[in-house]
Amino acid sequence: MISYQILKSATSVGANYEEAQGAVSKVDFANKVGISLKEIRETNYWIRIIIAIDNQKINWVVLEKESNELIRILGTIYNKTSKKGVSLKVCKLKGKIN
Repeated sequence: MISYQILKSATSVGANYEEAQGAVSKVDFANKVGISLKEIRETNYWIRIIIAIDNQKINWVVLEKESNELIRILGTIYNKTSKKGVSLKVCKLKGKIN
């Protein structure tokens, strides 16, 4: 059950971020990144559940650290692109949108 939830949320992170790369507007880009952020937070939650119940935590602790890094990265991107006044052109210049 938990592994299925991790599979769903973890793959959704990448899928939504990939969709953000083809965004047609700043709002579309910010929305997709926001969804990715929500999904990585969910993934992080499930990883923490496994760490709490699994005796062999080593691999999961590494994944938790990586998911925390992704939360910070996606959070920063989302905060910068969802602010009023950030144009699609600026996002493209910074490499946030192709």
